Amino acid sequence: MLDYHVHSEFSVDCKVPMAESCRAAVAAGVTEIAFTDHVDHEPSDIGFGYYRAEEYLRAVDASRRQFDGQLTVLAGAEVDFNTGIARDVERFLADHAGAFDLVIGSVHYARTPTGPVPIFPEYFAGRTLGDVFRPYYAEVLASVETGWFDTIGHLDIPKRYAPASHRDYDPLAFREALAPVFAAMIRTETAFEINTSGLRQTPKASMPGPSIVRWYVDAGGSLITTGTDSHAAQTVGAGLPVTLDMLALCGVEALAAFRGRRRRAVPIADLRPVAAGSATAPVPAGGPA
Repeated sequence: MLDYHVHSEFSVDCKVPMAESCRAAVAAGVTEIAFTDHVDHEPSDIGFGYYRAEEYLRAVDASRRQFDGQLTVLAGAEVDFNTGIARDVERFLADHAGAFDLVIGSVHYARTPTGPVPIFPEYFAGRTLGDVFRPYYAEVLASVETGWFDTIGHLDIPKRYAPASHRDYDPLAFREALAPVFAAMIRTETAFEINTSGLRQTPKASMPGPSIVRWYVDAGGSLITTGTDSHAAQTVGAGLPVTLDMLALCGVEALAAFRGRRRRAVPIADLRPVAAGSATAPVPAGGPA
């Protein structure tokens, strides 16, 4: 199984050492783990200026050595995006070209007349679901159209933070807003992730769920990654087996895997959980792309 969204002590909201999550990954049958720590360029964000790229990369190298032969450890980044910080994001990615195996682009902020606002429960006050989701999908579309990212994180994340007054979310109401996002993803060969954190938290559903996956497949899309968005070792690998089943039912035959930001397809049939101690060995991080 591929867990391509895991945080470590290099994220402002996580204190878990990489080695602890690697041990949990091996126990859970995960064969590839990507540490995708937050890279925040929004000045008002608590993580602004926290990321330490060189130290992070040294820690990845140490984990690769420690778990060699047990687990493929990938260098990744979850880079926050909104159109107001696009130049900063572009500069970061240019400055770190070649450093990562994959880069997630995630939208966490809404653009408002008074400035960017995190899409937390307070943001929903005085707004309809349409007021929240349509501008959000416009920012996601802008992120995809840059072509800077390998995969897009938690595609419908506003549902994760919707207060009780807004929990009648139905993705069908926003299918027309998703259509240009899918078209841009297919054109730029950008994947999106199935983020399993929603299965263990509100809204008790993956982000996104099967309806959105099926519409994407019907539009001609095929590039999907999986990740748990873990900030605790015990959730590494959580929800991945049922997610593989869901994807297969939606017509997805393979996941997108990455090395050095080069993509390859791995059949879902080859990604069923591997018991700890299995003779099946992971592909080394420096192996074929």
